Amino acid sequence: MTDSIMSKAATMEIPINSNGDTGTLPEDDSLEQDLQQVMVSGPNLNETSIVSGGYGGTAEGIIPTSSIKGSSMQHSSSSSSMAGEEATRGVAVEKLESVKKWSLNTYKCTKQMISERFGRGSRTVDLELEAQIEVLRDTKRKYETVLRLARALTTHFYNMVQTQHALGDTFADLSQKSPELRVKFYSCVRTCSAHACDTSVWCSQDEFGYNAETQKLLCKNGETLLGAINFFVSSINTLVNKTMEDSLMTIKMYESARLEFDAYRSDLEELGLGPRDAVAIARIEAAQAQYQIHKDKYERLRSDVTIKLKFLEENKVKVMHKQLLLFHNAISAYFAGNQQQLEQTLQQFSIKLKPPGADKPSWLEEQ
Repeated sequence: MTDSIMSKAATMEIPINSNGDTGTLPEDDSLEQDLQQVMVSGPNLNETSIVSGGYGGTAEGIIPTSSIKGSSMQHSSSSSSMAGEEATRGVAVEKLESVKKWSLNTYKCTKQMISERFGRGSRTVDLELEAQIEVLRDTKRKYETVLRLARALTTHFYNMVQTQHALGDTFADLSQKSPELRVKFYSCVRTCSAHACDTSVWCSQDEFGYNAETQKLLCKNGETLLGAINFFVSSINTLVNKTMEDSLMTIKMYESARLEFDAYRSDLEELGLGPRDAVAIARIEAAQAQYQIHKDKYERLRSDVTIKLKFLEENKVKVMHKQLLLFHNAISAYFAGNQQQLEQTLQQFSIKLKPPGADKPSWLEEQ
């Protein structure tokens, strides 16, 4: 059979056209056209196919590379989405654990608080520290009353000074417009100390001008006293609303830690009264660990409260000694009419008065 095929191929005629050129096979024409198209336009890499068979094979063995790229991209996107889901799941689990711990801690503390209210549970008490805390709270209430009254005094006295200032301006204006109120009288003036001779001269006194000067002097002394009172109010406010409040915040944290400590202590005592199987022993060990943690926290905050109360008492004594001395000296000097002593009091406590209109914005700032 092979011999017949070879003899048939050898005797096969090659067609010749009229010009004597050999004719081209249709397969050769299609191959040449494909090569020309590739040379002109270049291969399209996005549509390149992988052929499993030879040239002209069936389409079943062709795998488009676009499907390979799409599958790889889909695999990378799925892996990134899985990583994102894992991270989200981890955050959710962590939040769930924190909520679980908070709920358990709140339940134990609420149970302990109710037990203490109805006298069924025991609580840890430091008698000396509790007495100091109660004294601090009572002192803060009284100092708040002093602060409220001092602010009221400042407001009323400020209004009085403003009234004196307006009254002095009105008197000064009327002194220029009421010449009939100028009183003339004789005054004895010593002109010669050696011969002791007196001379009577005519003098005039402006009643409105005299009162205007008096009100201006009172207004000036009142502003000086207002500076001293404002300094007193500012110092008391810092002591009450910052220093004492900071100590009370630490006390609140201490009381919360005390409640948690008693709650976990009671829980440990209840577990100790139960059976001692494997599960109970594991629970007792966990409760013992929590009890130790809250015990350390309670003792640390108790030490902090003790130290803060000590420093607060020292600071309170220093501040109040200085402020009460300032308040007494300033009030006494003002109502005694001693302007020099009033100014010396402000210098003694390093109080600088603001010039009139210092709090108002300048013209450029308003623009």
